[in-house]
Amino acid sequence: MARIKYIFRDGWRLIWRHFGMSLLTIFTAMAVFFVIGSTMLFILNIRNIIGTMENQLSIQAYLKADSDIEAAAKSVRAMSGVQSVNIITKETALERLRARLGNQANAVTLLGDNPLPSSLEVRVERAAQVADIARRLITLSAVEDIVYAGHVAEKLTRLSRFVEHFSVVMLIMALAASGVVLFNTIRISVYSRADEIDVMMKVGATSTYVAFPFVIQGFILGLLGAVTASAALGYAYFSALVPLREMLPFIPFIESKRLLFTLSLVLICCGAVVSLFASLVAVEKFIRKAAKPL
Repeated sequence: MARIKYIFRDGWRLIWRHFGMSLLTIFTAMAVFFVIGSTMLFILNIRNIIGTMENQLSIQAYLKADSDIEAAAKSVRAMSGVQSVNIITKETALERLRARLGNQANAVTLLGDNPLPSSLEVRVERAAQVADIARRLITLSAVEDIVYAGHVAEKLTRLSRFVEHFSVVMLIMALAASGVVLFNTIRISVYSRADEIDVMMKVGATSTYVAFPFVIQGFILGLLGAVTASAALGYAYFSALVPLREMLPFIPFIESKRLLFTLSLVLICCGAVVSLFASLVAVEKFIRKAAKPL
């Protein structure tokens, strides 16, 4: 128990003894984790926009005149990757045509009998599934023809893959940068107490006893930086969200406070884990060197 008290007491003492360096470390860690959080929020918003566009992407399957609409709709709903199926009767199709024509809607009466076919409006779960579902639809006996935005679906698929790869690369780079910053800070603290550590090792102190105050120091500084970054990110994002919605009302920005809270927890956990790992590596290298016999 006394050893644990010493470790935590000495960890805090290291922070206060090098207060300027500790403050700089907290600020640097905050900046790094703020960038990580901003990058993640940007990626999440891009993926939300792509997801919204994918949900609006549909395949129009035109049915033969003598086909059973309900049976055809049931067959399509059973397909994997299909999100929803909306039945468009001949009458509904004619009403939509009138709405599109606007002032010229009376021209529809010149058509006589309704020549428009019934159809199914099929929405898919992901843009990458559009081409496959379209191929399966055209094989159905009740389907006469299909229409869909193939080029749009292809571009959305490529964009979605790029965002996924970009998010992984950016996250790894940001975490590596935060680890390097914390590693160098702890290493400076260790070297500033090189003589003291050397004496402690010579009188028989264990490596764990010597190293853990520095590990606690790095852990606390990284954690404080991550917590500060999470609070600053939440305030900055929701402050910017109001003018962004006014300028770009057609873009579906993420507004979920629960999601932002989850992101904050992820940032704090990342701060704790990265700082702990960086501290352990920095201290272990020095202790191993100091423990070598002359």
